[in-house]
Amino acid sequence: MNPKRFAEQVAIITGAANGIGRACAVRFAEEGANIACLDLNEPANEATAAACRDYGVEAIALTCNVTDPASVQAAVETTLSRWQRVDVLVTSAGIHASAPLPELSLAQWQRVLNVNLTGVFLCNQAVAKTMMAQKSGSIINISSMAGKTSWPHEAGYSSSKSGVIGLTRSVAMELAPFGVTVNAICPGNTLTDMVRHVAESIGPRDGLTGEEWLQMRANDCPMKRMAEPWEIAGVVAFLASKDSRYLTGQAIEVDGGLVMS
Repeated sequence: MNPKRFAEQVAIITGAANGIGRACAVRFAEEGANIACLDLNEPANEATAAACRDYGVEAIALTCNVTDPASVQAAVETTLSRWQRVDVLVTSAGIHASAPLPELSLAQWQRVLNVNLTGVFLCNQAVAKTMMAQKSGSIINISSMAGKTSWPHEAGYSSSKSGVIGLTRSVAMELAPFGVTVNAICPGNTLTDMVRHVAESIGPRDGLTGEEWLQMRANDCPMKRMAEPWEIAGVVAFLASKDSRYLTGQAIEVDGGLVMS
């Protein structure tokens, strides 16, 4: 691996405060990119930016609500004002909600769609003109294995993540003539704070502790373990690298073989 394959490039990472977003921010910083960390959790987001700066790059923490067009546009404009370019966008901001269909409120449905799908749309839209003008760039949207399969009580979450795959394909078609690649990652169960919170809230519904629920989910895939955030970040970095310039419009499962099985 070239340790500086993103030297002098600029990466915007949403959901950078923790989980996959944080892992992606640190991975790109480790490989030489300057980082704009976007999140609503200001202390954790600044901690991610500080971790990125430990690699000798520039990194800024921007408070951003991905469901608010003005907030997204302001974050992108701040990034451009500082570095005059955007080479990589990773849309990792996301939430989870689970409820039986008869109990799923319209407000819950709309909140999940707003963050997980509309937020991705707004971020893709906000960087599109810049990348088209540059005639280069990589967008990596974080979907989920739930975008390709599902379970009971996941109508909102699965719909939002399936929507990310459809959006990714459409944006890929539109930006391909400008040399911009657009792909989605579909992570399997990954050891993030969000998944641990899900385990604690859903486990008792199934008569399990949070740890027992996590182990059950780990056993869902042939590898019999959950992913670590850095394993997802490695695939994201590949999709932003020169090695993937002829790869676009894909939704790649990084799930230990779960969907396959």
